[in-house]
Amino acid sequence: MNRKQAIKTIATTTLSCLALPEMAKSMDAPLATLKGNINHSACQWCYNDIPLEKLCEAAKEIGLKSIDLLNSSQWATAHKYGLTCAMAYAGGSDLQNGFNNPALHEKLIKDYSAGIPLAADAGLKNVICFSGNAHGLTSEQGLQNCAHGLEPILKIAAKYGVTISMELLNSKVDHHDYQCDHTSWGVKLCEKLGSENFKLLYDIYHMQIMEGDVIASITKNIKYISHFHTGGVPGRNEIDETQELYYPAIMRAIAKTGYKGFVAQEFIPSSNNKIASLKKCVHICDV
Repeated sequence: MNRKQAIKTIATTTLSCLALPEMAKSMDAPLATLKGNINHSACQWCYNDIPLEKLCEAAKEIGLKSIDLLNSSQWATAHKYGLTCAMAYAGGSDLQNGFNNPALHEKLIKDYSAGIPLAADAGLKNVICFSGNAHGLTSEQGLQNCAHGLEPILKIAAKYGVTISMELLNSKVDHHDYQCDHTSWGVKLCEKLGSENFKLLYDIYHMQIMEGDVIASITKNIKYISHFHTGGVPGRNEIDETQELYYPAIMRAIAKTGYKGFVAQEFIPSSNNKIASLKKCVHICDV
């Protein structure tokens, strides 16, 4: 399952209650306390079969500070456990139909105009958005359309101190025809908008597939990046020795830039003990 499929089914999925206390007993001995150089989060959709309350309990125990990609009805649950939502849904969750489609601007502006103040009231700083699929648009047309749709929203975001973050996704494997599929395209949109309230969600998994050269790209463009997601390549599973990226080096490069935002695990656990996998991968990134 990918995130697009998870979004479609989340409303009707019955969450099964996993025996996390029993799972915890089978974990390895606790590792060292997290170092504090990276602010850690995890994407909720990767753990859809774990009730949010249980996921928050486990996240707090591991040392995470956030659960990513929660909607407004879920923010209070994270807050209950002393967690924030470092990248929130507050206006749009459709990856295929986004700001590059002028026909959707009226609805998107309405939804984000309502969602941004709610996010701010909840103490949240980052709200996700998507370009949508190209559907035949040229790169320049897509840029123009996105800029036109985002400009009025950014005025509201500035008022409330919220950053709108467009996610970079791959169009090669997971999200065919998605327009914001290269760092350079996202950077052009940032430059076109010229607002500190618009940045990029740099998904390391997706950009490794599309362009590689991850550390150099992050270092060059860090001023345009508000958030990071992880994932193993190939397959989007654990970010360990089974895949081609060496995440400790990537995390050290991120920390070296002075970045103070969040890094969220967005891999799909291949292990039956999903919380143990999450714990392991958080520590891989804790440099």
